[in-house]
Amino acid sequence: ATKGAAWMERGATYVLANIRGGGEFGPAYHQAAVKEKRHKAYEDLIAVGEHVVERGVASRAQLGVMGGSNGGLLVGNMLTMRPDLWGAVVCQVPLLDMRRFHLLLAGASWMGEYGNPDTDDWSFMQHFSAYHNVKQEVKYPRVLFQTSTRDDRVHPGHARKMVAKMKAQGHDVVYYENIEGGHGGASTNRQRAFMNSLMWCFLWGELDPSASL
Repeated sequence: ATKGAAWMERGATYVLANIRGGGEFGPAYHQAAVKEKRHKAYEDLIAVGEHVVERGVASRAQLGVMGGSNGGLLVGNMLTMRPDLWGAVVCQVPLLDMRRFHLLLAGASWMGEYGNPDTDDWSFMQHFSAYHNVKQEVKYPRVLFQTSTRDDRVHPGHARKMVAKMKAQGHDVVYYENIEGGHGGASTNRQRAFMNSLMWCFLWGELDPSASL
């Protein structure tokens, strides 16, 4: 409902990318992008973004990407892998430091999905550890990071560290941490409405609706 009222009723377009690694089309579709095959999920989303631009649905300046939790890792990698493709990024309750994710909260339970960084798995995991791949000399689109102090699944340290590193490198980032809400980022409907408003207003402000296709 909020997508409609806050986004599409204003004339914007919303695209849902069913990339490999998700469960939309069964277990095999999920298994197609785990561990050393994780890169396929990121390649799929990049391909969707490029297709949206090629079809004239949006220009790169008008193209935003958002995701939370595992989707936060996804869009964190969109930021570091293809910063030229996106006009803005919203990264919510994200995993970002894949070298230490298994040491924090529920992280160890996801090693079957991503790998174990204390083994040779780090040889492929380092390529999708967004925290380790952000660079000072690269120009990035503006990013909104949203997290929760009381997230009991993905530690808010992931977002905090990424923001601190990017700011130290001179990048323009926006950060909001709700002190309640757990992994969902909000504990009440009022908080949820605020978090959604923050996201949609950020995207609307950053993605120039008048930019030429």
